[in-house]
Amino acid sequence: MFPSESTLTLCPHPATPAPVVRTIEAHAERRADGSLELSWCLRGDIARLLIPEPRSAACADGLWQHTCFEAFVGAAGDPAYREFNFSPSGQWAAYAFAGYRQRDATPALLGPPRIIARQSAGRLELAATLPPDALPAATARLQIGLAAVVEASDTVDGSHSYWALHHPAALPDFHHRNGFTLELAPLQMRA
Repeated sequence: MFPSESTLTLCPHPATPAPVVRTIEAHAERRADGSLELSWCLRGDIARLLIPEPRSAACADGLWQHTCFEAFVGAAGDPAYREFNFSPSGQWAAYAFAGYRQRDATPALLGPPRIIARQSAGRLELAATLPPDALPAATARLQIGLAAVVEASDTVDGSHSYWALHHPAALPDFHHRNGFTLELAPLQMRA
């Protein structure tokens, strides 16, 4: 499920270390049909993580309060962006923003994304596919922030670790546009 090439490594925010997680890798690929395929692979002491149990696929708020994977997608030069949360439970959330943390009433996703989660000893994988209507136009260069929230079972204070491609602020902030460091070319520019 997880591609072995063209992977990116997420790093934990310095303020939220995660000794039970060895590494989190992520991958994003823009498909010819305009969809966006995303995948994450967390390696570590899975038995010490709190991983949501499988449930029926449904939209749900508050997924970031537990272990989940996130993608922030915008078009280069446009302050608007969308946030997508994917839980190993199969639940998901999608939000539209007109600018930095400025919620937009526009639906970010018209139907459920395709989510596949798999867990094994030492490994948690999640793959999600977003349809073209959930993304900026195919003519846009995408700027993407890939992230993860990890909840461990043995944290005394109930804290989480926050992982991203880049942490531009003193506190974890996945909405910070300088964290959208992955760029994918417009579809017609791809060979």
